[in-house]
Amino acid sequence: MVEEVKPRVKVPKSAAVGEVVTIKALISHKMESGQRKGSDGNLIPRQIINRFTCDLNGVNVIDVAIDPAVSTNPYFEFDAKVDAAGEFKFTWYDDDGSIYEDVKPIAIA
Repeated sequence: MVEEVKPRVKVPKSAAVGEVVTIKALISHKMESGQRKGSDGNLIPRQIINRFTCDLNGVNVIDVAIDPAVSTNPYFEFDAKVDAAGEFKFTWYDDDGSIYEDVKPIAIA
């Protein structure tokens, strides 16, 4: 697991039924391409976020496959339609098998 990985998401506290809200998600993650050599001359293992998903109440909102050319600290902004109160679950998948998650509630106004 990469040290100092910090997911950050911004979700409105509430929305009207059927309202489309803007979601912002960023994860602080130092990417490693797997092509650089360390001070010992060996390749540093590849560690990148390769997939990002967001679900609302267990229903998928977005599922992104991320290519190796992604930059450090990948940022996503997308819209989601809110039909009921519940929780957004955000998940980032790392090449090393680590999974990082964050959950944010949303209420119906």
